[in-house]
Amino acid sequence: MKLDLRKIIHVPGASAPFDFPLDLTHLDFYGARPISRPIRVQGKVTNRAGALLLEGTASTVLDLTCDRCCKPFAAEKTVALDSLLATELENEDSEDEFILVENGAVDLDEAASTAFILAMDTTNLCSEDCKGLCDRCGADLNLGPCGCRPEVDPRLAALAQLLDDKAE
Repeated sequence: MKLDLRKIIHVPGASAPFDFPLDLTHLDFYGARPISRPIRVQGKVTNRAGALLLEGTASTVLDLTCDRCCKPFAAEKTVALDSLLATELENEDSEDEFILVENGAVDLDEAASTAFILAMDTTNLCSEDCKGLCDRCGADLNLGPCGCRPEVDPRLAALAQLLDDKAE
């Protein structure tokens, strides 16, 4: 979505609101497509003493798979959009700090897409205390212990054998 800013560029205190859906359902993240719903992008661009400030949020519900227990879960994701806009750049090094306004308009699709993609987590957990799966039998440890005997360090195997003999 292109937002026309010509009415506010030279008017301090003026603002231009925006609210639109953004479709990123085609994006693939490590073999999965967690963005299955449109992202709602809303906010405003405000002229603050000649500086154009983009403020808003991009939010949706992601369909994820827990990296520890492999169960699917849904999680809300909201990303803040806070950027300065510029009508021209003094040097190309400042390109990462500002979003360029071209022909009096800013491309909000690109700004929101970039912010949302960069904010995606590389690790997804269904809960902070997820215990995951047993590495031997594959049982879900969130449901209880699996019954596998703990692995003994080979350097301590002789001591473990003594303990087993004493238990019998």
